[in-house]
Amino acid sequence: MTGTTTATLGGLLAALVILVANLHPWYRGGREMKQLAAFGKGFTGAALAAACPGGILGWAHTHTGGIANGAGTSLGKGATGTTPGSTLTSGRLTGLGVSGAIVVVLGVLLVALAYKAAGKADKRRIVGGAFVGSVFLLTAGVAGALTWLPGALNGAGDAVVGMFQGAGVL
Repeated sequence: MTGTTTATLGGLLAALVILVANLHPWYRGGREMKQLAAFGKGFTGAALAAACPGGILGWAHTHTGGIANGAGTSLGKGATGTTPGSTLTSGRLTGLGVSGAIVVVLGVLLVALAYKAAGKADKRRIVGGAFVGSVFLLTAGVAGALTWLPGALNGAGDAVVGMFQGAGVL
C-alpha cells in the first residue's frame, strides 16, 4: 500500500459513509454538540497531521488516502457495480514551520490522550473523525478552506517559543 496525495471518488465515498454514520445518531438524537466532540477531536488531529510535510504524521495522512481510495472503490463497485476511480482535484496544506510543528505535536498528543481515555464508542468516533478529516484534506475544497491553518500553527508556535525566550514576558 502506497501513500497518495490525491483522493478518488471511491475514497470520498468511504469518507462520506463514515461521516454519515457519525452524523446520523447525532441528527436523530438531541443534536447536542457534545455528541460530535469525539469525532471533532479526530478530525482536528487529522488536520494537524495534514499540515505536516513529512514525518510520521505526514506519512499517516497520505497513507489514509490510499486506504480510503481502495476501500471506497471496492465499496462502490460491490454496491453499485460501477468503479468510482476518478480522482478529485487535490489540495494540500503547506507552510508549516519548525515552531508550528511544536503546536502540531502537542495537539496530536492531546488527541492521542483523549483517545486513550475514551470509551469504546468514542474511540471509534475519534478514529472515524481522523479518517474523514485526512481524506477530506486531500481534496482542493477542504484544503483550500483550511489554508490559514499552517500560518496559525506557526504563529502559535512563535508565541510559545517567544514566551520561553523571554520576549515580552515582563
